[in-house]
Amino acid sequence: MSSKNIESHLVEKRVFKPSRDFSKKARIGSMAEYQKLWEESIAKPDKFWAREASELLWQQKWSKVLEWKEPFAKWFVGGHLNVSENCLDRHLGTPRQNKAAILWEGEPGEKRTLTYQQLHREVCRFANVLKAHKVKKGERVIIYMPMVPEAAIAMLACARIGATHSVVFGGFSAEAIRDRISDSQAVLVITCDGGYRRGSVVPLKKNVDDALKGDAQTVRGVIAFKRTGQETHMEQGRDTWWHDEMAKVDANCPAIPLDSEHPLFVLYTSGSTGKPKGILHTTGGYLVGAYMTTKYVFDLRDEDVYWCTADIGWVTGHSYIVYGPLANGATILMYEGAPNWPENDRFWKIIEDYRVTIFYTAPTAIRAFIRWGDQWVKKHDLSSLRLLGSVGEPINPEAWMWYHNVIGGGRCPIVDTWWQTETGAIMITSLPGAVPTKPGSAALPFFGVDAVVVDDNGDEVGPNVGGKLVIRKPWPSMLRTIHGDKPRYKKTYWAEVKGAYFAGDGARRDKDGYFWIVGRIDDVLNVAGHRIGTSEVESALVSHAVVAEAAVVGRPDDLKGQAVVCFVTLKQDVTATEQLREDLKKHVRHVIGPVATPDEIRFADALPKTRSGKIMRRLLKQVAAGVTVTGDTSSLEDLSILAKLAAKED
Repeated sequence: MSSKNIESHLVEKRVFKPSRDFSKKARIGSMAEYQKLWEESIAKPDKFWAREASELLWQQKWSKVLEWKEPFAKWFVGGHLNVSENCLDRHLGTPRQNKAAILWEGEPGEKRTLTYQQLHREVCRFANVLKAHKVKKGERVIIYMPMVPEAAIAMLACARIGATHSVVFGGFSAEAIRDRISDSQAVLVITCDGGYRRGSVVPLKKNVDDALKGDAQTVRGVIAFKRTGQETHMEQGRDTWWHDEMAKVDANCPAIPLDSEHPLFVLYTSGSTGKPKGILHTTGGYLVGAYMTTKYVFDLRDEDVYWCTADIGWVTGHSYIVYGPLANGATILMYEGAPNWPENDRFWKIIEDYRVTIFYTAPTAIRAFIRWGDQWVKKHDLSSLRLLGSVGEPINPEAWMWYHNVIGGGRCPIVDTWWQTETGAIMITSLPGAVPTKPGSAALPFFGVDAVVVDDNGDEVGPNVGGKLVIRKPWPSMLRTIHGDKPRYKKTYWAEVKGAYFAGDGARRDKDGYFWIVGRIDDVLNVAGHRIGTSEVESALVSHAVVAEAAVVGRPDDLKGQAVVCFVTLKQDVTATEQLREDLKKHVRHVIGPVATPDEIRFADALPKTRSGKIMRRLLKQVAAGVTVTGDTSSLEDLSILAKLAAKED
């Protein structure tokens, strides 16, 4: 199916320029400065990246910035460094030594603070625990933990000794853990007895036990951190407690210098029902990308309290909770639990209590906040905020405006960031002191990113014509391969468009060159020969005053090819009626045009989401088609939602 006919029906005319005060203090303070640096990064990448990389601590300098044999890259060839050393040791002996590195709050309410010196000590001790378990450089270690500081400690300890970590999201099932252990050939699992989620205990250690049942396991040991204190089975000769292991070691563990291309981590992409796809990132290039984007995109300052609400099990948690912020010497906030526990204002209470200055969250969370109502926000003082961010999927313009006005008080720039597990770091974004923003647009390419929209022939398309989003030049934080499967890496990312990395997303660029991401190419509907982005229909629905959230999918239709099916949640105290259903259909018709008129609107109390907040549209497609829901639902937060959606409406 052609992707070149995706056209924009929603034209965003609102533009928000950076304030003079913000621009004066910003690292990048004008469009002219951004443009100059971006052009240098494209025309003279070796010079540009060498300058940026030199801000990090290298044990041995590289001999060559880039070695590129499409589609395989080596960055900072011959250079040696250690990510843990860059995140911790280089801050010791400076004013940051006694600065808070991690501010942590558990869902039940406990609080902890770890300074850079304390975090360094804990990481060194746990690195010695790993060595005591005979974990060697290059061996894989699974980390399956909730949002506790020990998850970051485990990651940094692996990096310190050259072990390659693979973090598994704490919401995944035993089967998902087993698949990842098998594919990575992991030798050790680090977990907790349990974790808290909406007042309940998630049985993490039991899931690990279930995953390790069966034949030919490569895992030699399991280390469990005691978080919840419930009764826990410990397998003799295999399982040990974190606290017991830490009591046996000292805090002296020098960081091992590692080749720039040494594997730092393997992170498995979610949502596929087939073999797990292990995205491999290496040491030097990844750290340069994470460090640099954190510094510029969030305009990070020493006095900031920075909160990224992602889970550590996703790439956002890797790049923008652990590695990017700590390499910059930031104070990061970690919160263990749900945003609506015990009430719907937990996030706003945390921002007020810790005086958070930078807040980075997902559009799905923002739409949930809208649904819960402004009254929860108004109970709290959010005046400490100076910058907001969005990540994970396209944000519809009305959610953007609510975020800007209600959370940011109309004064905070919003960085709407597009990137992927595969890219390692932010690729398309605004820069808060330089680039004007448009609600719903990810804005412009980051430094070194040669992003374009092309048709099926690989030819660049003109303004406001949709197509495939591709990257034409290698960048430091790019994935190096799929773990153990180079042919799949080539086929998945480099076969679709000759000479370019294909992201799998559809997009368009407006007359100002701003990118508008329309979502996965697979999520573009073909309705009577017209190509319609599901995100545009969702944006039209959410622009209606009573709609809190919407998910749009296609249903096979003999006449039109695909019918437009919309799942809609309403704001509090709004009643679903047949008249409202018709009003919403008319509203979409008015905003986009007759071709996008929904064939069916289903009202829902909630939408099926993962614990990280992403709507599981794959499952909604099956519900819309009236077929039995199949595939992996292990990361689904509430299984009962599917049954309610599948039930026939009165």
